[in-house]
Amino acid sequence: MSEIAPKGWVSTAWLTVLLLMPVAFLNYLDRQMLASMKVSVMGDISDIGSQANWGLMLGQFKWVYAFASPLGGYIADRFSRRLTVCASLFLWSLITWWTGRVESFQELMHARTLMGLSEAFYIPAALALIAAHHSGQTRSRAVGAHQIGIYLGVIAGGFGGVVADHPDLGWRSAFIVCGVFGMAYALPLVLLLRDKGAHSETTNLKTPGLVDSLPKLLLNGSFVLLVLYFTLPALAGWIVRDWMPAILRDRYGISQGSAGVLASLPWQSAAILFAFVGGILADRMMARTERGRILVSALGMALIVPAIFGMGLHGTIVTAVSALVLFGIGWGMFDSNNMPILCQIVPANLRATGYGIMNLVSISCGGFADWGFGKLKDQGASEPVVFGTFAALALVAGLLVLQIRPRSPDELEKAAS
Repeated sequence: MSEIAPKGWVSTAWLTVLLLMPVAFLNYLDRQMLASMKVSVMGDISDIGSQANWGLMLGQFKWVYAFASPLGGYIADRFSRRLTVCASLFLWSLITWWTGRVESFQELMHARTLMGLSEAFYIPAALALIAAHHSGQTRSRAVGAHQIGIYLGVIAGGFGGVVADHPDLGWRSAFIVCGVFGMAYALPLVLLLRDKGAHSETTNLKTPGLVDSLPKLLLNGSFVLLVLYFTLPALAGWIVRDWMPAILRDRYGISQGSAGVLASLPWQSAAILFAFVGGILADRMMARTERGRILVSALGMALIVPAIFGMGLHGTIVTAVSALVLFGIGWGMFDSNNMPILCQIVPANLRATGYGIMNLVSISCGGFADWGFGKLKDQGASEPVVFGTFAALALVAGLLVLQIRPRSPDELEKAAS
């Protein structure tokens, strides 16, 4: 069904998206940089030692990020989404700066642990803030526009290998510069960003305590389905982000810099376009059916399944890049609609908390996927079999999302009380 956004919030609503896009950019830039700089970092910090240790370090970030996400979402719902976003940005930027100065595997593990903790507070708060400002017919495209900042960050991070290979720059300089920029941006952000009441759409009640919030979410069958839908394809998504640069380098014998660019630029460029296209299509479909966003997201998942399978095939480099592009098309349609679908099944005063729980499950599983993939590479496992398994999980996810039942405004009002 079509929803009408309050006219008084239109300019502020889009300003909120524009202000948060650079934060989303930085949020993913540091993650992708590390993946694309793998050879340089492992060569400089020799006690990392093995692929399994590298995967463990990547997983450590995700496990901390995941388990802190529900707390970050709850704090954003309970207090201020604006202040949660700004504090998270400043702290993770400080840790990004420190990452450029670490000297041992242990220090790198500590830095990634703190990075996971600080970044966990951003996404649930930011997406809930955008959803609050875009309460109607622009919600999917607004979330899609914000996600474009993430994709641009991954693309820029893909060039990290080029920076790391440059004799006058190196991998450390990139982390130091990004950290300084992020800390500097936090000040104007806190002055310009505006909160909007989390409860204006459904109820004037405050967010319940965390202990009371969890049953309201976990006993909601559609929410549980959305958590599973959000998690299963993300297992492959994290492998693509964290391991594809190394996979392309090893499989096709190309340089670290070229592999990083090819592993990020094609699929993230496709995701940029189709996050916005998918958002517009979903918003328009909502005028015809309350399941409009679910159907567009499921269409994206239908493209993700063959793309994941194709990435595991040992064909030509053109085949691999084509699979990445198809993955990006599907991912953009999927990614732009997760928070909007959540808004259809969870009351406004629990959205950031709900998204935090989604992050908890999805990213903690992604951490195990990173670690497990590293172990499998050490043991010489077949990439087509591994990627085929991930494709099957994404297929299951596509079937699950079709079972979600949107709630009416009256049902959301009742659930908020």
